[in-house]
Amino acid sequence: MLLRVAVPRVGARNLLKRSLLATQQQQQQHPVRFVSTASATASSRCNEYTGSSNAAAMWMAAVAAATVASAAGAYTSCETAGPVNPSSAGHDDIAEDTVDPETMPVFTSADVSKNDGEDGRPIWMTYGGLVYDVTRFIPNHPGGSEKIMMAAGSAIEPYWYLYRQHFASDLPMRLMEKMIIGRLDEKDQAEIEAQMDQILEENDDPYAREPTRHAALKVHSDTPMNAEVPPGLLTKNYLTPASLFYIRHHHPVPYLTENDLMKYRLQIDLSEIGKGILEISLDDLKKMPKVEVTATLQCSGNRRGNFNEFNRTSGTSWGQGAVSTAKWGGVRLTDLLKLAGMDDPLEAQEKLGMEHVRFESLDGMSASIGVEKACNPYGDVIIAYEMNDEPLPRDHGFPVRTVVPGYAAVRNVKWVSKIKVAKTEAEGPWQRGLNYKTLPPSVTDASSVDLEKMPSMTEASLFSGITVAKRCHKKKIGGSKPQPGDTVMMKTSGWAWAGGGRNIVRVDVTGDGGKTWNVATIEKGGDQKFGRAWAWVFWTCHVPAIVGADGTVELSSKAVDLAFNSQPEKCDHAWNATSLHPRLTFLPRSTWEVA
Repeated sequence: MLLRVAVPRVGARNLLKRSLLATQQQQQQHPVRFVSTASATASSRCNEYTGSSNAAAMWMAAVAAATVASAAGAYTSCETAGPVNPSSAGHDDIAEDTVDPETMPVFTSADVSKNDGEDGRPIWMTYGGLVYDVTRFIPNHPGGSEKIMMAAGSAIEPYWYLYRQHFASDLPMRLMEKMIIGRLDEKDQAEIEAQMDQILEENDDPYAREPTRHAALKVHSDTPMNAEVPPGLLTKNYLTPASLFYIRHHHPVPYLTENDLMKYRLQIDLSEIGKGILEISLDDLKKMPKVEVTATLQCSGNRRGNFNEFNRTSGTSWGQGAVSTAKWGGVRLTDLLKLAGMDDPLEAQEKLGMEHVRFESLDGMSASIGVEKACNPYGDVIIAYEMNDEPLPRDHGFPVRTVVPGYAAVRNVKWVSKIKVAKTEAEGPWQRGLNYKTLPPSVTDASSVDLEKMPSMTEASLFSGITVAKRCHKKKIGGSKPQPGDTVMMKTSGWAWAGGGRNIVRVDVTGDGGKTWNVATIEKGGDQKFGRAWAWVFWTCHVPAIVGADGTVELSSKAVDLAFNSQPEKCDHAWNATSLHPRLTFLPRSTWEVA
């Protein structure tokens, strides 16, 4: 039984209060649309940047903190403590018994610091005046165990102060309540509070220079920014306007001054094959042969909200709008690698064991793809500096980003600073961590699986969605209003996309729960090259639908790709705790007014 502890979290409330005050200050100093509640550099390593006039260096100070933050930018909102089923976490079946705080043991910071996981010791952390034993939770941390271990034996306030997505819901705290073992000595908590005051006073808010975002975007969190396209705008344009392109960030958006841009060099590291490191400026990059690729990018957790209807999952509860399409302009990755000295990728792979191409970002993120995709002349992987014929916006990777068509968006690294050919895949939570591994439906405790043996996400799966559904005729024949059980004709439209370049060959739509299906007409995107269909298709369909008891109809779409894969009609066998690639048939309830 979970015992809810009625301990006033003075520290946590004070942090939030100061955050709100700092937000008001930042809004006055930096009038941007989305400003974070005050965040500050949390690592002592940032002190070396204090007072620096170099904006990039100051921004990297914030990233230094971000790199050691408990979530490492890969936080998801359902962190399973031991063998706790995420579907039950945060639900009302949790016991509401309270405990008198005076009966709880009191620990000092020195006591906590001794429990840092070394030599088999347990792992303790503190937050808001409470002490937590997180030992069993470590393997389940979505950001990777190595990241959360940076806070072992210490307070997590500095990290959560930067990554305020922990405050986006009550779930983190509800899960942590299972791990409470005592209280922190009041004097030690006061010292933590003083440290947080000092951090706020001495450091700039790393989110203060965030770009202005379109007001129509549906924001899930703003520090870091995660926002999706509303359904009504998703298929309004085949190429998504840059201002409406969905946003998925792990850290503050890099800010480069003109001087930083002049000094910017993209590194091509071939040191593992004995060719050294090539550095190329943005201007020189633009002098190379330019190619353009129209490709759809989609967050791996798009439509996670549908999975949550079945069982609670981890991560942002996206609708269907974490997907967008753009025309990307840039340089082929193969041309860059050849310029740096890798003339024969096959030889590098078979004789020298080079299996991966890594991408490192200015924000500290790293990811990689296999050399087969990276060097495939038909794979169309590019280093892009344009988006829809304009320079890349900051939110989408300025000055350059990787575009890996057909792959999960996490492999399309933004703000690229370094490309490296290597024997092994990239280090870090975005490549090797729990957050980008698809667990079996039966697994709710990551300690029971060997993540190293599970493949990282690469090619995307198969998806579709309904964005518009309207009744074709306002009145039923005969003049009476449609009643529950009646059939009405609906005009629907939406999108579909498959990873790996697999063309969408058909989209089926039903209005009677899957008893009958109607074939949609593909209106746009159906003429892409076979095996290189990197972008979505738009479709329309007239479908008879049965009126429900509440006067609404339920509509579902089901895509079929070139390999004749088809979306499943149920998600119970596809559900996974990290809720990656939710490709269940989309089941929105489309309401309409009875005439």
